[in-house]
Amino acid sequence: MIQLSQLSLHRGTQFLLEQADLTIHSGWRVGIIGANGVGKSSLFKLLLGELHADAGDLYLPNNLTFAHMAQEVTAIDRTVIDYVLDGDQPLRAVQQAIAAAEQAHQTDKLGELHAQLDALDGYSAKARAEQLLMGLGFTTQDLEKAVKSLSGGWRIRLNLAQALMCRSDILLLDEPTNHLDLDATLWLEQWLKSYPGTLLLISHDRDFIDQVVTHVVHMSNQKLDIYKGQYSHFERARAERLAQQQAQFEKQQQRIAEIENFVRRFRAKASKAKQAQSRIKELERMEMIAAAHVDSPFSFTFPSSDKVSHPLLSLRKADCGYSGKTILAGTSLTLNPGSRIGLLGPNGAGKSTLIKTLVSDLALLKGERHCGEHLRIGYFAQHQLEALDLEASPLLHIMRISPEATDQAVRNFLGSFGFIGDAALEPVKRFSGGEKARVALALIAWQKPNLLLLDEPTNHLDLEVRHALTVALQGFEGAVILVSHDRHLLRNTVDQFLLVANGEVTDFSGDLDDYQRWLADQRRQEAQASQPSTERQGRSLSATERKEQKRLEAERRKQLSPIKKRLSALEQAMETYQTQLAEVEEQLADSSLYEAEQKAQLKELLAQQATLTQDNEATELEWMEQSEALEQLEAEISAFAN
Repeated sequence: MIQLSQLSLHRGTQFLLEQADLTIHSGWRVGIIGANGVGKSSLFKLLLGELHADAGDLYLPNNLTFAHMAQEVTAIDRTVIDYVLDGDQPLRAVQQAIAAAEQAHQTDKLGELHAQLDALDGYSAKARAEQLLMGLGFTTQDLEKAVKSLSGGWRIRLNLAQALMCRSDILLLDEPTNHLDLDATLWLEQWLKSYPGTLLLISHDRDFIDQVVTHVVHMSNQKLDIYKGQYSHFERARAERLAQQQAQFEKQQQRIAEIENFVRRFRAKASKAKQAQSRIKELERMEMIAAAHVDSPFSFTFPSSDKVSHPLLSLRKADCGYSGKTILAGTSLTLNPGSRIGLLGPNGAGKSTLIKTLVSDLALLKGERHCGEHLRIGYFAQHQLEALDLEASPLLHIMRISPEATDQAVRNFLGSFGFIGDAALEPVKRFSGGEKARVALALIAWQKPNLLLLDEPTNHLDLEVRHALTVALQGFEGAVILVSHDRHLLRNTVDQFLLVANGEVTDFSGDLDDYQRWLADQRRQEAQASQPSTERQGRSLSATERKEQKRLEAERRKQLSPIKKRLSALEQAMETYQTQLAEVEEQLADSSLYEAEQKAQLKELLAQQATLTQDNEATELEWMEQSEALEQLEAEISAFAN
């Protein structure tokens, strides 16, 4: 158990916590949320002993082992696989002891040390480390690379893998999905659901939080308020409180109207019925949750260019790639005003290559690219942040584009992106990653594009900015192509998916849940293809190979039990939800409930129905995911047997 009692934490003149109380029980998975700068990362440092409370008490049980994700990796010569294995410190200690005993010819110690290694599952450690790395997007060719050869984003992934490798009672993760693509985010989500310890997670990815956590801690006004349930439950609870205030309620209604118009437009497209249903479900929740964002300082838009072309941009039988290497072949794509496209596909399949080709950062290897006369592209990618002038302020960045603009007009515009007062005059070098991303988005919006090409725009953005970005994209009249690991953003801003995989770009007719199942199927096929087969090899296995195969088979069998237990628990939960839903719906069938004096009870029953329906749907989705994982493991075990 972690307990903070009347705890105060100050950083210089900034008061982060003031007489705050919090209790977190063992085994909870807790999402830590709050605006940038409220002290979420400082709370982690407090738990790790890197900061000390200014007043009050922090209670932690003795002998707890913490694992946390470092934000930087020094450029070292150590290989990727060894760096991850270093996360398991007890394993490394025993391995070093074995090496020392062998060098000293201390055969009497070796038997005991090898027993310790076996107790630590040391013989499967490398396989476990490889599984973590593959899940996070590394390839077999990456395993022996030097850490120093990796880019900054891949080093962050490596830190995450090392943290997951660590044997821990408490796992602290600070923005783990920032440098992940959608595939790796989905994999991490499943891994964290099965983590047996206590998880504390800082994230601004609402779907990711929703799927992983059991509780939410909201940091605000120097206090820590804990809510039971997922992030959407927190939003509803907070919305119900905030909606009591009339001014906030009116703003909420305006937001709802915008979403309804958005859904209405999608619903009219028969070919997009499935996506429209997804938006309708989102709208059902939006009436409850929109008020949770009414105090957000961000309320920007993407004004579209006054002139447009039909089409804006098209590719015809285009081969896309670089240095003469074709990544995507025969790509044909037409973008008209109003096109809303999300790109799906495995890491490295070519999503960013396609966007760079559309923006002309990469020349076509073959085929045709046609631009409309009035095409104006707004392009966001991570290198856009690096291209900012660190010495210039947000205001100066815009004045360079539009020297005729008045100082006040630019200040008003920047205020909608959160740069209020002197913040608009601060040099960019003092800004956080999230603030730099807001500057880049502001520069795009100022130039009134009619085609937005957005490659992971939410990295470093907090929940409030992501909400404002979602609303801004919903109101944008031009075309959008979006690559993002943020499923909430994708679900609410695009109405068509393209699958970038196997060297081509094709229509994907399903939704994000279908894509998750497609990914699971792909991984299952890859796992089956990679299994050793004596028939395929045309020879008998050696004694060493048979031993390794038996070890791998035993490891897979060990993973079956927790999945089967989880499936049983999920089935019981679904049965409970369905029973409770039937009871609520039976009460709702009573006609007397709809009389004026029963309004309060009707409202309560409808809220119960909505909550139970959402919880049941989430449980069904996890049941499907766990079932697929079980099928994959059983297929792998069967492959070993054959």
